[in-house]
Amino acid sequence: MSTFLWVIFPYICLAVFVVGHVWRYKYDKFGWTTRSSQLYEDRLLRFGSPLFHFGLLFVAVGHFMGLIVPQSWTDQAGVSQELYHIVALAGGLPAGIACLVGLAILVYRRRTVGPVFRATTVNDKVMYALLAVVIVLGMWNTVAGSLLNLGIAGDHYNYREGVSPWFRQIFWFQPDASLMENAPIGFKLHALTAFLLFAIWPFTRLVHVFSAPLGYFTRPYIVYRSRDERPGVATGSRAQKRGWERVQ
Repeated sequence: MSTFLWVIFPYICLAVFVVGHVWRYKYDKFGWTTRSSQLYEDRLLRFGSPLFHFGLLFVAVGHFMGLIVPQSWTDQAGVSQELYHIVALAGGLPAGIACLVGLAILVYRRRTVGPVFRATTVNDKVMYALLAVVIVLGMWNTVAGSLLNLGIAGDHYNYREGVSPWFRQIFWFQPDASLMENAPIGFKLHALTAFLLFAIWPFTRLVHVFSAPLGYFTRPYIVYRSRDERPGVATGSRAQKRGWERVQ
Protein backbone atom coordinates (compact mmCIF):
# COMPACT_ATOMS: atom_id res chain seq x y z
CA MET A 1 0.00 0.00 0.00
CA SER A 2 2.84 2.40 0.81
CA THR A 3 4.40 1.79 -2.60
CA PHE A 4 1.08 2.35 -4.33
CA LEU A 5 0.28 5.59 -2.47
CA TRP A 6 3.68 7.25 -2.68
CA VAL A 7 5.15 5.81 -5.89
CA ILE A 8 2.47 4.48 -8.24
CA PHE A 9 -0.44 6.83 -7.50
CA PRO A 10 1.49 10.08 -8.14
CA TYR A 11 2.63 8.81 -11.54
CA ILE A 12 -0.92 7.76 -12.46
CA CYS A 13 -2.17 11.25 -11.64
CA LEU A 14 0.65 12.97 -13.51
CA ALA A 15 0.10 10.74 -16.56
CA VAL A 16 -3.61 11.61 -16.60
CA PHE A 17 -2.65 15.27 -16.15
CA VAL A 18 -0.39 15.28 -19.23
CA VAL A 19 -2.40 12.98 -21.52
CA GLY A 20 -5.66 14.60 -20.47
CA HIS A 21 -4.47 18.05 -21.49
CA VAL A 22 -3.26 16.77 -24.86
CA TRP A 23 -6.61 15.06 -25.44
CA ARG A 24 -8.60 18.11 -24.31
CA TYR A 25 -6.65 20.47 -26.55
CA LYS A 26 -6.99 18.15 -29.54
CA TYR A 27 -10.67 17.30 -29.26
CA ASP A 28 -12.17 20.17 -27.24
CA LYS A 29 -10.46 23.38 -28.29
CA PHE A 30 -13.69 25.36 -28.10
CA GLY A 31 -14.19 24.10 -24.54
CA TRP A 32 -10.71 25.22 -23.48
CA THR A 33 -11.97 28.22 -21.59
CA THR A 34 -13.01 29.50 -18.18
CA ARG A 35 -16.59 29.84 -19.46
CA SER A 36 -16.62 33.36 -18.13
CA SER A 37 -19.82 34.33 -16.32
CA GLN A 38 -19.02 38.00 -15.74
CA LEU A 39 -21.98 39.09 -17.86
CA TYR A 40 -24.36 37.42 -15.42
CA GLU A 41 -22.91 38.91 -12.23
CA ASP A 42 -19.82 40.98 -11.47
CA ARG A 43 -20.24 42.45 -7.98
CA LEU A 44 -19.16 39.31 -6.11
CA LEU A 45 -16.73 38.42 -8.88
CA ARG A 46 -14.82 41.70 -8.38
CA PHE A 47 -14.04 40.70 -4.79
CA GLY A 48 -13.78 36.93 -4.98
CA SER A 49 -11.65 36.53 -8.08
CA PRO A 50 -8.69 38.76 -7.05
CA LEU A 51 -8.67 37.30 -3.53
CA PHE A 52 -8.59 33.76 -4.87
CA HIS A 53 -6.09 34.26 -7.69
CA PHE A 54 -3.60 36.45 -5.84
CA GLY A 55 -3.85 34.25 -2.76
CA LEU A 56 -3.22 31.19 -4.91
CA LEU A 57 -0.24 32.89 -6.53
CA PHE A 58 1.44 33.47 -3.17
CA VAL A 59 0.54 29.93 -2.09
CA ALA A 60 2.29 28.62 -5.21
CA VAL A 61 5.39 30.69 -4.38
CA GLY A 62 5.38 29.24 -0.86
CA HIS A 63 5.13 25.70 -2.20
CA PHE A 64 8.01 26.38 -4.56
CA MET A 65 10.18 27.53 -1.67
CA GLY A 66 9.17 24.65 0.56
CA LEU A 67 9.18 21.77 -1.93
CA ILE A 68 11.57 22.69 -4.72
CA VAL A 69 14.29 24.65 -2.88
CA PRO A 70 16.38 22.19 -0.79
CA GLN A 71 16.93 22.94 2.86
CA SER A 72 20.69 22.89 2.31
CA TRP A 73 20.37 25.95 0.05
CA THR A 74 18.60 28.06 2.67
CA ASP A 75 21.04 26.82 5.30
CA GLN A 76 23.96 28.00 3.17
CA ALA A 77 22.21 31.34 2.73
CA GLY A 78 22.20 31.73 6.50
CA VAL A 79 18.45 31.26 6.95
CA SER A 80 17.83 29.28 10.13
CA GLN A 81 15.00 26.78 10.37
CA GLU A 82 13.25 28.91 12.98
CA LEU A 83 13.36 31.99 10.75
CA TYR A 84 12.26 30.00 7.72
CA HIS A 85 9.17 28.62 9.45
CA ILE A 86 8.29 31.99 10.97
CA VAL A 87 8.35 33.52 7.49
CA ALA A 88 6.37 30.55 6.11
CA LEU A 89 3.74 31.00 8.80
CA ALA A 90 3.57 34.80 8.42
CA GLY A 91 3.31 34.63 4.64
CA GLY A 92 1.56 31.33 4.03
CA LEU A 93 -1.31 31.75 6.46
CA PRO A 94 -2.60 35.12 5.07
CA ALA A 95 -2.21 33.80 1.52
CA GLY A 96 -4.17 30.68 2.37
CA ILE A 97 -6.91 32.69 4.09
CA ALA A 98 -7.21 35.04 1.10
CA CYS A 99 -7.36 32.06 -1.27
CA LEU A 100 -9.98 30.27 0.83
CA VAL A 101 -12.15 33.38 1.33
CA GLY A 102 -11.96 34.13 -2.39
CA LEU A 103 -12.95 30.55 -3.22
CA ALA A 104 -15.87 30.73 -0.77
CA ILE A 105 -17.13 33.92 -2.44
CA LEU A 106 -16.85 32.38 -5.89
CA VAL A 107 -18.64 29.19 -4.84
CA TYR A 108 -21.38 31.22 -3.11
CA ARG A 109 -21.78 33.32 -6.25
CA ARG A 110 -21.91 30.23 -8.44
CA ARG A 111 -24.54 28.62 -6.22
CA THR A 112 -26.83 31.62 -5.72
CA VAL A 113 -26.78 33.24 -9.18
CA GLY A 114 -29.07 31.16 -11.39
CA PRO A 115 -27.39 31.55 -14.81
CA VAL A 116 -23.94 31.02 -13.27
CA PHE A 117 -25.10 27.89 -11.44
CA ARG A 118 -26.60 26.44 -14.63
CA ALA A 119 -23.29 26.96 -16.41
CA THR A 120 -21.44 24.90 -13.78
CA THR A 121 -20.64 21.32 -14.80
CA VAL A 122 -20.43 18.30 -12.50
CA ASN A 123 -16.68 18.17 -13.05
CA ASP A 124 -16.36 21.75 -11.91
CA LYS A 125 -18.38 21.04 -8.75
CA VAL A 126 -16.03 18.17 -7.91
CA MET A 127 -13.07 20.42 -8.66
CA TYR A 128 -14.29 23.17 -6.32
CA ALA A 129 -14.86 20.68 -3.48
CA LEU A 130 -11.47 19.04 -3.96
CA LEU A 131 -9.72 22.40 -4.27
CA ALA A 132 -11.27 23.55 -0.98
CA VAL A 133 -10.03 20.39 0.76
CA VAL A 134 -6.52 20.89 -0.61
CA ILE A 135 -6.43 24.51 0.55
CA VAL A 136 -7.74 23.72 4.04
CA LEU A 137 -5.26 20.87 4.48
CA GLY A 138 -2.46 23.10 3.24
CA MET A 139 -3.34 25.80 5.76
CA TRP A 140 -3.50 23.23 8.54
CA ASN A 141 -0.08 21.89 7.56
CA THR A 142 1.34 25.41 7.43
CA VAL A 143 0.20 26.14 10.97
CA ALA A 144 0.84 22.69 12.47
CA GLY A 145 4.14 22.20 10.64
CA SER A 146 5.47 25.56 11.76
CA LEU A 147 4.43 24.97 15.37
CA LEU A 148 6.06 21.52 15.33
CA ASN A 149 9.31 22.86 13.89
CA LEU A 150 9.36 25.74 16.33
CA GLY A 151 8.87 23.29 19.20
CA ILE A 152 5.66 24.98 20.33
CA ALA A 153 3.39 21.95 20.01
CA GLY A 154 3.83 18.21 19.50
CA ASP A 155 6.80 16.20 18.34
CA HIS A 156 9.29 17.77 15.99
CA TYR A 157 8.77 17.07 12.28
CA ASN A 158 10.55 18.85 9.47
CA TYR A 159 8.71 18.35 6.20
CA ARG A 160 11.72 19.70 4.32
CA GLU A 161 13.56 16.52 5.29
CA GLY A 162 10.69 14.18 4.39
CA VAL A 163 7.94 15.46 2.12
CA SER A 164 10.12 17.82 0.09
CA PRO A 165 12.82 15.29 -0.91
CA TRP A 166 10.11 12.74 -1.78
CA PHE A 167 8.37 15.29 -4.01
CA ARG A 168 11.57 16.18 -5.85
CA GLN A 169 12.44 12.52 -6.30
CA ILE A 170 9.21 11.97 -8.24
CA PHE A 171 10.61 14.03 -11.10
CA TRP A 172 13.86 12.07 -10.98
CA PHE A 173 11.84 8.82 -11.14
CA GLN A 174 13.32 7.66 -7.84
CA PRO A 175 10.64 8.37 -5.18
CA ASP A 176 11.40 6.88 -1.77
CA ALA A 177 8.09 5.86 -0.19
CA SER A 178 9.69 5.56 3.25
CA LEU A 179 10.10 9.35 3.38
CA MET A 180 6.30 9.71 3.50
CA GLU A 181 5.60 6.89 5.93
CA ASN A 182 6.66 8.95 8.96
CA ALA A 183 4.94 12.15 7.83
CA PRO A 184 1.93 13.39 9.86
CA ILE A 185 -1.48 12.46 8.48
CA GLY A 186 -2.16 16.06 7.42
CA PHE A 187 0.80 16.09 5.04
CA LYS A 188 -0.19 12.71 3.63
CA LEU A 189 -3.76 13.77 2.93
CA HIS A 190 -2.61 17.05 1.43
CA ALA A 191 -0.26 15.25 -0.95
CA LEU A 192 -2.85 12.67 -2.02
CA THR A 193 -5.65 15.20 -2.60
CA ALA A 194 -3.28 17.52 -4.46
CA PHE A 195 -2.30 14.74 -6.89
CA LEU A 196 -5.97 13.82 -7.27
CA LEU A 197 -6.64 17.45 -8.16
CA PHE A 198 -3.95 17.21 -10.85
CA ALA A 199 -5.70 14.11 -12.22
CA ILE A 200 -9.07 15.87 -12.73
CA TRP A 201 -7.44 19.15 -13.83
CA PRO A 202 -7.67 18.55 -17.62
CA PHE A 203 -11.41 17.92 -17.45
CA THR A 204 -12.36 21.14 -15.65
CA ARG A 205 -12.15 24.90 -16.20
CA LEU A 206 -8.66 24.82 -14.62
CA VAL A 207 -7.21 24.31 -18.11
CA HIS A 208 -7.38 28.08 -18.56
CA VAL A 209 -4.24 28.30 -16.40
CA PHE A 210 -2.25 27.24 -19.46
CA SER A 211 -3.83 29.81 -21.75
CA ALA A 212 -2.16 33.16 -22.26
CA PRO A 213 -3.74 35.86 -24.48
CA LEU A 214 -0.47 36.53 -26.30
CA GLY A 215 -2.37 37.34 -29.49
CA TYR A 216 -3.65 40.51 -27.86
CA PHE A 217 -0.20 42.07 -28.28
CA THR A 218 -0.07 41.57 -32.06
CA ARG A 219 -3.67 41.64 -33.27
CA PRO A 220 -4.87 44.81 -35.07
CA TYR A 221 -7.23 47.27 -33.46
CA ILE A 222 -10.93 46.69 -33.91
CA VAL A 223 -12.35 49.85 -35.48
CA TYR A 224 -16.08 50.49 -35.45
CA ARG A 225 -17.50 52.81 -38.12
CA SER A 226 -21.02 53.89 -38.98
CA ARG A 227 -22.59 54.20 -42.41
CA ASP A 228 -24.95 56.90 -41.10
CA GLU A 229 -24.16 60.59 -41.39
CA ARG A 230 -22.23 61.75 -38.37
CA PRO A 231 -24.01 64.50 -36.43
CA GLY A 232 -22.37 67.91 -36.36
CA VAL A 233 -20.44 67.41 -39.61
CA ALA A 234 -21.39 69.80 -42.39
CA THR A 235 -21.72 68.14 -45.77
CA GLY A 236 -22.96 71.14 -47.86
CA SER A 237 -24.42 70.26 -51.21
CA ARG A 238 -21.86 67.57 -51.90
CA ALA A 239 -23.44 64.20 -52.56
CA GLN A 240 -22.61 61.47 -50.12
CA LYS A 241 -20.20 58.88 -51.46
CA ARG A 242 -20.94 55.24 -51.12
CA GLY A 243 -18.78 53.13 -48.88
CA TRP A 244 -16.71 53.95 -45.82
CA GLU A 245 -15.54 57.46 -45.13
CA ARG A 246 -11.85 57.99 -44.73
CA VAL A 247 -10.70 58.08 -41.12
CA GLN A 248 -8.59 61.15 -40.32
